[in-house]
Amino acid sequence: MRTMSSPAVSAAPSVFCARGLSKTYQSGDVAVAALREVDLDVRSGEFLVLLGPSGSGKSTLLNILGGLETASAGSLTHRAPDGSITDLTQADDAALTSYRRRHVGFVFQFYNLIPSLTALENVALVTDIADAPMPAADALARVGLAPRCDHFPSQLSGGEQQRVAIARAIVKRPQLLLCDEPTGALDFATGLLVLETIADINRSLGTTALVITHNAAIARMADRVVVLGDGRIQRVQTNTAKCAPAELSW
Repeated sequence: MRTMSSPAVSAAPSVFCARGLSKTYQSGDVAVAALREVDLDVRSGEFLVLLGPSGSGKSTLLNILGGLETASAGSLTHRAPDGSITDLTQADDAALTSYRRRHVGFVFQFYNLIPSLTALENVALVTDIADAPMPAADALARVGLAPRCDHFPSQLSGGEQQRVAIARAIVKRPQLLLCDEPTGALDFATGLLVLETIADINRSLGTTALVITHNAAIARMADRVVVLGDGRIQRVQTNTAKCAPAELSW
């Protein structure tokens, strides 16, 4: 089996430091705890998989890390590439919007492409809100879709649409790539292509990547695996030798 290791990752500084992170939703008179007392450090350049069943707290944690939601309790600090540190649990809406624009690229299970725009135009939209974006054509080339840049979403396969979504996420050169079930709507072969793309972005650009999945096989390609259940971290596993995406099977 071909393996990859990342000794430098374990020595890298943390981009996230979460302590006692909790999230409670109010449903009428009932309080629902989605996240409970989570302590987690995420290192720069790390490929981290969040693993667990539905309702375990994976998406809630990812959304808080991405500045889409705020925690009910605890602290979450983010270290930017320039070394500045922000407590995201204390940030207001304007600060969270700036954080998302400058530092975070999102990839979701469903591609959310604009059907009336070509692949290139879908990616180029994001460059308007980025400080120093790469050319949209370069982002598409990085995900292997340069020949498809003038195609509309309806002319692309599911895997191609997901790779356009990844290109859209990375065109602004984000520090963080946050992926929520990016292969959930894809077949096995197509899912592997998407995972190869995410792994290449992590490796070649040094982008910190966090991937949510319920598929335990995908965990073999991560630097670390965070297993969640009932809103808590059940265990954290370090892979001393990572499996290449092409070696995965499920």
